[in-house]
Parts: sequence; structure tokens; C-alpha cells
Amino acid sequence: MLTRIRTTATQGVPRALPRLIFRLPPVISRYRNILQCPNQSTPYNKQGHVLLAHPFRGEWSMGNSNPQPASAPSAGNADSAMQAHWHAISSQEIATRLATDATTGLHTNQIAERLALYGPNELARQARRTPLLVFLLQFHQPLIYILLAAAAVTFMLQEHLDAGVILGVVVLDAIVGFLQEYRAAKAIDALAQSMIVTAVVRRQGHTHRIDSSELVPGDVVLLQSGDRVPADLRLVRQKDLCISEAALTGESLPVAKHTEVLPADTPLADRKNLAFASTLVTQGQGAGIVVMTGNQTEIGKIQHLIRSAEDLVTPLIREINLLSTRLMYAILGVAAFMFLAGLIQGHKILYLLHAAVALAVAAIPEGLPAAVTIVLAVGVWRMARRNAIIRRLPAVETLGSTSVICSDKTGTLTENQMTVQQLWGQGNLWHLDHAGEISEETIRPAGSPPMPLPQAVRECLTCGVLCNDSRLVQKDGRWQVIGDPTEGALLMAARTAEIHQSELAQMLPRLDVLPFDSGYQYMASLHDAGAGALRIVYVKGSVERITQYCAPEELHDIQHQAARMGAEGLRVLAFARKYMPPGTVAISHADIRGELTFLGLQGMTDPPRAEARRAIAACRTAGVAVKMITGDHATTAAAIAAQLGLARHNGHDGLPLVCTGRQLEATPDEQLPALARDTDVFARVSAEQKLRLVKALQSSGQIVAMTGDGVNDAPALKQANIGVAMGITGTEVAKDAADIVLTDDNFASIVAAVEEGRGVYDNLTKFMVWTLPTNLGEGLVILVAIVFGLRLPILPVQILWINLTTGILLGTPLTLEPKEPGLMNQPPRNLKQSFLTGTLLRRMLLVAAAMLAGAFGLYEYTLRHAPLMGSRDAEAVARTVAVNVFIMVEAFYLFNCRHARESVFGRRFWSNKWAFTGFAAIVVLQLLFTYAPFMNDAFHTAPISAVAWCWILAIAVAVFIAMELQTWWDNRPHHVPDGTSPDAQS
Repeated sequence: MLTRIRTTATQGVPRALPRLIFRLPPVISRYRNILQCPNQSTPYNKQGHVLLAHPFRGEWSMGNSNPQPASAPSAGNADSAMQAHWHAISSQEIATRLATDATTGLHTNQIAERLALYGPNELARQARRTPLLVFLLQFHQPLIYILLAAAAVTFMLQEHLDAGVILGVVVLDAIVGFLQEYRAAKAIDALAQSMIVTAVVRRQGHTHRIDSSELVPGDVVLLQSGDRVPADLRLVRQKDLCISEAALTGESLPVAKHTEVLPADTPLADRKNLAFASTLVTQGQGAGIVVMTGNQTEIGKIQHLIRSAEDLVTPLIREINLLSTRLMYAILGVAAFMFLAGLIQGHKILYLLHAAVALAVAAIPEGLPAAVTIVLAVGVWRMARRNAIIRRLPAVETLGSTSVICSDKTGTLTENQMTVQQLWGQGNLWHLDHAGEISEETIRPAGSPPMPLPQAVRECLTCGVLCNDSRLVQKDGRWQVIGDPTEGALLMAARTAEIHQSELAQMLPRLDVLPFDSGYQYMASLHDAGAGALRIVYVKGSVERITQYCAPEELHDIQHQAARMGAEGLRVLAFARKYMPPGTVAISHADIRGELTFLGLQGMTDPPRAEARRAIAACRTAGVAVKMITGDHATTAAAIAAQLGLARHNGHDGLPLVCTGRQLEATPDEQLPALARDTDVFARVSAEQKLRLVKALQSSGQIVAMTGDGVNDAPALKQANIGVAMGITGTEVAKDAADIVLTDDNFASIVAAVEEGRGVYDNLTKFMVWTLPTNLGEGLVILVAIVFGLRLPILPVQILWINLTTGILLGTPLTLEPKEPGLMNQPPRNLKQSFLTGTLLRRMLLVAAAMLAGAFGLYEYTLRHAPLMGSRDAEAVARTVAVNVFIMVEAFYLFNCRHARESVFGRRFWSNKWAFTGFAAIVVLQLLFTYAPFMNDAFHTAPISAVAWCWILAIAVAVFIAMELQTWWDNRPHHVPDGTSPDAQS
């Protein structure tokens, strides 16, 4: 024993030493940092090795060490705060911390060490379950257990065909679920793929083009227009650099970058001295030091959020699972009770086992999974016709339960196309009406009908066309902008006045240009007006800079109009002109300063969709709250929300109350649900904050639909009960994380899909109310027969016949029922309320009782009178009558279930032709079941008399009339339905 202990202790020493040695340098380094002099910028160890600043931990580590790649820091950690503040550190200090040179880059012998230290610049792929396991887990559901038991029971009864049908339904359902789940896993893969690009880097003074996975912290990356940023960079140089960050931050316009230090609490969308991985350079050039790679980049954090978002069970699946579980326990309990009652009655055990099997088969709704799949598939088809593509079947119904829609702004509530809305010049304000196509725009003075434009206004539009580097192309009947969206808006506005870029380019060819520079805040172009004529310089830029060089007399009016446009969420540009001597071929910035003639202002924005306002109003009528969650500026979001009639107002300037991401960050978790409920507009919101908002709404019992198109929307799309991605502008990451993809990027399509979802739930409820009485009635018939010591009125094989034929021929038409009128005039359904309200339960019990009484009564009557009618097999005749009672009652009861709130004989009586087709088919099939010899042999039936048919039809018609009376009673004036308060009804 002692030897064993010694051996173990000895073996433990060399294993522990590497871990100890690995941990010592960071610990020693921290104390060294505390003790070192403030002016000592670069720390060294005793061997003279540079201690590198670890970007992921915010600590010093040995440059020649080779530990494992660091993991993501936890929220709230001090080290996490360190790595989050690269924007608050000067580029010189960052170069020092990362032991690099902002001009020449890293030394080649540093690359391998850092690649080993930090790992490749890739997003880690999550280990997944094997396809076989994913497929097998599809069977791990209560309803599937019941169906498998039904198939086993059917197989034991030697009904192999019926067993095969049930198993086929189960396997088909499993295959559909498997394909949906496996395809959903592509969200992470698509995100990882977005990181794989080539990068241009400076290493040891030389330029190299490498795979982005080879980048390490400290690398100097060169950027130019058209490049995709390969890692998170701290910019050290830039020339007119603009980067489109819409997919990451939600900012609708490209962001003009700079290199200045920013405050530590600057929101992500405003960190203009950083360039983020996977964003796109739209203009200019720049260089930046890599500060974050792989999982530590902002895009990597979003990947982590996608993984951490919960896969929520939809309300439909939750209710079906609950119903299935209760049904399973009820079947077992009733079977046990029946078995004990039969023993007391003195029945044989074999007979009781046979009866228990019959009870189980009777109570199991074999057609339910098929009906659920069919009704959801019909919903998918109907939604596709309304521009909503469903990626996961249960999402169809969940939309109908939605109580809150969190919508992105750009492209969903707006046109996703910058458009000039207002034009001001010479003291007059002009509006541009936008009807969706450029050719349909008209310019008119404020409060007046369209009229010819003054020459000064036309020249302001001309300036916007000539001082412009973008162009318009026509594709599929629509104009598209090639270049900057803002410049595209100027071209579109000019086309309304029949001012065309191609014609102007021939009339006034460009001679020289001063490109837009964020330092000068303007762009200028020189044009030839013809031989001997003065050359013309057109200038566009910020209002402050243009008015500075114009010194116009109406300066106060210009500033007032610019401020008014800005308060309305418009981006305002000023336009000016200057004449140069004939023969001038070039211009400089000195030529622009002074003597400019002010031409006017143009205010532009991404206008709200006309149909979005109507859709929001429809949502309000339907009791569905709509919230705008955008990464755009608060002023822009407030203006668009006001135009859409979206938000509640705070009484200040008529603009809605807006909550910013910074305010969200400061709100404690316990107060967030109330803030999320009471606020309608959220601006400058990051991916983490969107996810947090969705979770807060869900914590208060809301069913949340989230729309989005960018990578930053993917975590919230996955967390939401329903994720809705944009099909046109949406990234692949957003589409893969979503449940629904809109083919037209239109908010109105979401509202249409909500209506379809409510129709799906309505039809599913109708099917449940129609089919469950049959199962209940069949079970009661078996139970009563055993308890009272009677023979079974129907056999298990006959029960299967009833369930399968009626489910296909009668149940399927019910799933195709058109939507009830007024669906969007009702509030979302109460999720605490079951499928089966008190009214529906009473109806089911009444129908089941009628089936029990009719089938049992006619069975006993026929059993006694069949011999008198000359029948040789009285029991087969009696059972045939009982089976036909069940089927005929179901056939007539089908019409009662078609309309929940009106009479069968209303205006919509003929609206579903499949119901009549199914009714006729079941009648024909029952005649074969009753009179065809091969059916008699297979199902133990026998021909019945015309008198028996009269009794059967009398019972079916009686049930039909009783259900019509109940529908009238439940929908009489001033009656409050179950689960609804009188206030809600009023």
C-alpha cells in the first residue's frame, strides 16, 4: 500500500510542474507591471524577452511561451473590460502593447509564436450530435410513444397493413424533424464561412496576401474599397475610409472611420476607430493593427450568442405533448380500472387483455400527427403565397400565437433605399412624394400640388447629379444604385425633374474632382460648360462647412431648416456653386474656400413603407404589440416610428420615447421586462442587447417574433419564439438562424403570416374537437361493455378502420378549411388556455355520449332482433351497425366543426368543396365495408337492412341538430365565451 502511494505521488510531480510553470509567468508579470516605472512602456523579463500584452486576457505574457489558445472572457470580468476598450487606447500605445510596428508590421519570427499562442483566426466549430442520434431523438416524444404502442398493438392483432401505416406516419414525421433540425445547424457554419477571406498584411516591411486564418494580434492589415475586413482592427491610418457595418451593428449607412481615441463607454456602433471582422469596405483606404482574432472578435461573440440562445418549444408542440402525456396516463389508468372491473365480473384474463388492447387502440388518435403535419403544410403553402417561406413547420402555428413583434427598421419597416424627402432653396420647401418607383415620384411645394420647378431648385438637383461618383442601373424593371446610397438618392431625386446623369455628363463633362474627405467635409467637381465659357465648380457637403464658405445672407434660415430636417430624422446635405475662369483644368481646396453661391439643401432618409403603417395598425387591432429594435441612431428611429404611428409619445416635439443601447446596458435585469413592455422604440442596440430584450419579453410570458437581416440579429432570431429573416437583404447567417424567411423583406408580410398562423391554429382546434369525441366514444363503449359484463360492440380491427378512414377522408378536408372572418380583430390566444375550452369540452362530451348511446343501443337492439330478420350472424350485423353509427355521426358532425362562430348554413357553406368530397367518399366506402364480401371477411362485418340505416341516420342527424343549437347558444348576443373576460369582449 505504501509503495502504491509513493508511486502515485512521484508520478504526480512531473504532471503538475508544467501547469505550475505555465501559470507562473502571468502571475510574476502582473506584479512586474505594478512595480515598473510609469514611463517604461515595454516590459522585459530577465532574459530580455518582450512580454506581450495578451489581447484576450488584458495581461502580460511571455512572447516565447506556447500555452493553449485563450478562451472567451466572462462577462463582467476585469480582463474582459480591458479587451473591450481598444477604441479608448491610442494606436501608438496599442502598437507598444502588441510589440509591433504600425508601419512595418510584425517580424516573421513572431508569427509562428503568436499563431501557437492565440490559435488561427477562425471561428471554432461546435461539436454536434451525429446524424443518427439526431434522427433517433425525433422519436423521443410522448405522442410518438403512443403511436409506436399503437403500431405494436396493431401488429399483435395481425393487422400488418394498419401497423405499417401508423409506423409510416411516425417515420415520416421523424424524417421531417430530422431535416429541419440538421439544416438549422448551418447557422454556425455560415457564420464561420463569413470569416474566411484573404488579407493584405505588412510583415517585416513587406506586403503579403495571406489567408485570413493566418492573422495574429499585432499584424498590420491594409484595407481598400471592396475588401472584407478579416479581423477586428484598431485603425492607425485612413483616407476617406467608409465601412458598411449594417450586418453587424444595424447602421443603415456606411460608417466614416477615423483614428482618434474614443471614450471607453462608446457604444459598439459608434467605435469609428475600429474595423470589425466580416464588415465591408465601401470607400477609401486604411490600415489597422489586429487586436482580436477568431472567437474573440465581435463576430465571434455573436457566434457564442447564437450557441447560447435557447431552442424554445413552440406553443403548439408544447400543447400536443401535454395532451399526449395526459392521454397516455389516462389510457393506462382506464385500462387498469377496466381490467380490475373485468376480473370482478369473472371474465377470463385473455379476454380482458384483448379488451385492454381494444381500449388502447380506440383511445389513441392515430390521425392526429398526420393531421398536424397536413394542417401545418397547408399553412406553409398559404404563407408562401403571401411571401413568407417557412423553414420549420411548427413555426406556422406559433406565428398565430405571437403577442409581440420586434422588428428591425431598415428594409423591413422602411424601403431600404435612401430617398430625398425634402428640398429647400430660395426660402421655399419642396417635398418629394415616394410611391415605390422613381418614375412615380413627384416634386411639389409644401402644401401645394405639383408645379414646374424654379431654375434655382433645378440647379440644386443638377449639383447633386454632377458632384457624384455613383450611378443608377435598371434591373428587373427597378432602379438600383451602384455606389454610395446617399449619392444614389440624389440621382433618384433628380430623375423626378427629368434631370438625367448621362445627359448632364455630355453637356457638362467633368474635368477634375476633389473626392469627399471627412476632414474637409465636402466633395467638389469641375465641369466644362463649353468653349470660351466659365468653368463651373459644384460642391456638396455638410451644412456647417458649405455655409462657412458661402456666407449667405439667409444663414439663419438655412441653419433653421437644416435643424428642422435633422429633427425629422433626415440626413441633410448642402449644395453650392462657383464659377472659374475659362481654361481652368484643375481645382484645389483653396479654390473652394470663399465665393461659393449657396444653391439649397436636400434632406434624405430611408422612407417608411406605406403598407407598414397599415400593417402596424392591423397588429394593434389584433392585440399584437410592435417594437422597433434598430442599430440606427435614436433621432432617425424616432422619426420613422412617428411616421409609422408606431410608438407612444412623450409629449416632446411629438416624437416617440426612444430607449438607447446605453440606457439598456444600465438597466438591471429585474427592471428590464417592464422597460421592454412599456417602450416601443429601441435604437443603437447591439446584438447582445437585442438578445437580452427578447429574453426579457419572453420572461413576462410574451410570444415574441423577431425580424432581422444582419449577423447581429442572428442570436435574437434564434432565441425568439419565431425568427423572421429578410430574404432579399438578409445574410445567410440570419436566414439559417430564422424560422421564416420573407421573400419581399416587407413587414406587412409578417402580419399576413400572423393571420395565416391564427387560421392554422383555428383549423387544428376544429380537427381536435372533431376527432377526439370519436376516440372518447370508442373508449367508453369498450369500458361500459367490460364493466357491465357485456360483449364488445366493436372489435379492435373495426376501431382502426373507423379512425384511419375518417381521419383521411373527413379529417383532411377539415384541415383545408378557409380562415374564419375577423381573425385579426381578436387578441392573441391565451397560452394558459388549453386547446379545449369549456365550451369545446362540453361539445365533445355530448357527441361522445351520443355515440356511446347510439352505438350501444343499436348494437343491443340489433343483437336481439337480427335472428328475427333472418340474419345468420347476429353479432356481425350488430357490430356493423355500431361501426356505421360512429362513422355517420362523425360525417355529419364534420359540418358542425367547420365554423366555430356561425351556423353551418351561413354564407360559407360551400366554401370548402373537399368537405363534400370527403363526405361522399366515406359514404361509398361504408357501403363497401357493409356489403362487399371481401370487406365482410376482413373486418368481420355483415350486410344490414334499410331499417338499420334509418336508425343510424336518425342518430347522426340528431347529433347534427344538437350541435347547431349549441353553436347558436354559445354565439348569442352578449354571451361571453370561455376563457374571455367581458372587458375583452367589449
